[in-house]
Amino acid sequence: MRPDIDIYGVFIPTLAAIAFAAYLLNAILRRLLASVGFYRLVWHRPLFDTAMYFCLLGAIALSLNKVSL
Repeated sequence: MRPDIDIYGVFIPTLAAIAFAAYLLNAILRRLLASVGFYRLVWHRPLFDTAMYFCLLGAIALSLNKVSL
């Protein structure tokens, strides 16, 4: 994973770009889960949404990281 992303001369930390992508995916998933009524099964919605965000953040970061075995 590269430490910075260059967008027309503006250097953005990779983690910030990944965090923004995870936020967008989380927003889409929250709306989707709310429309199908999934949150009726969830005890604490803000806690679930926060955990889902960090799971998405970790999954994106791991998928971008080049692991060689």
